[in-house]
Amino acid sequence: MTKPKNILIIRLSAMGDVAMTVPVIRAFCHQFPEVKITVLTKEFFTPFFRGLHNVTVIHPDLSDKHKGVLGLFRLSRELNQWNFDGLLDLHNVLRSRILKTFLSINPSAQINKGRKEKRALVFGSSFHQLKTTHQRYADAFKELGYDVNLINPEFPRPVKLNTKLKVFLKGTKNKRIGIAPFAAHKGKMYPLTLMNQVIQSLSKKHLVVLFGGGLKEVNQLKKIASNYKNVINTAGRLTLDEELDVISNLDLMLSMDSGNGHLAAMLGIDVITIWGVTHPYAGFLPFNQSITSALTLDKSRHPKVPTSVYGNKYPKEYEQAIGTISPETIISKIKERLDENVLHTSS
Repeated sequence: MTKPKNILIIRLSAMGDVAMTVPVIRAFCHQFPEVKITVLTKEFFTPFFRGLHNVTVIHPDLSDKHKGVLGLFRLSRELNQWNFDGLLDLHNVLRSRILKTFLSINPSAQINKGRKEKRALVFGSSFHQLKTTHQRYADAFKELGYDVNLINPEFPRPVKLNTKLKVFLKGTKNKRIGIAPFAAHKGKMYPLTLMNQVIQSLSKKHLVVLFGGGLKEVNQLKKIASNYKNVINTAGRLTLDEELDVISNLDLMLSMDSGNGHLAAMLGIDVITIWGVTHPYAGFLPFNQSITSALTLDKSRHPKVPTSVYGNKYPKEYEQAIGTISPETIISKIKERLDENVLHTSS
């Protein structure tokens, strides 16, 4: 098989899943700089791919022009004008499969999501680390003839902050800890009352930078930030490009099993994650992070974890289970990681 030199990648949503493609695509670009990549994704996600010079991002209008089967056919006609000679479907849902059938692009490959293994993990017949989503993306590249090495990855340097963002971060020389306290489902979100304790403790010595989105989250984070001297809220105040600039200058990110952890990881920032009804064994641990950076529920107390792959299904009694992870445990893990980084930097 002749290796393609102009590859279309389809990965339309969600934010965390799109962010997880970035380290893999970055590794591919470094290892195979002669190949051109075009990513088909939502317009909002375009900044994720900044700095990848042989990557172009195009975005469909799925709410109007490219909506439905007829819209996907129209989109395929437009995409065929780009003369792609390889296709990667890293989404592998009905919409992307329909689009792929309309496209006259060969060779093509798609991600194997490992649905059978994930069902076994959820239903308790197997409990072990599954292949990561990043490796599944890399495996799809391999089907096109490109063996992408994800070991010893390269990351972009921290962005030089402009005057606005320097002022925003108060020019502090303290450690900068990002906290993204929200998640798509309640069983994945650490209770805000407990997170407040974490924020209060960390802000005594460090600068805490809060991340979130949506009007409700903006108001909640604004209220939290107003209570502490060294806490800043980014939600509703910065563009996505600016948020990525700030994240690239963090010393550590604390997040749920959610998108912001993946944004930080794709930029090479250390990430500590808190897991409720989901579990990192399903393959969604942020890129290049150790399983020791994931704070999970006590399996002896919560034997049904993971109750689902995405956290959208769980027994009623598991709704607040994530709260059994104590604020002290989280604070201790953050201190441990920051101390490790100091030792690594000085050695």
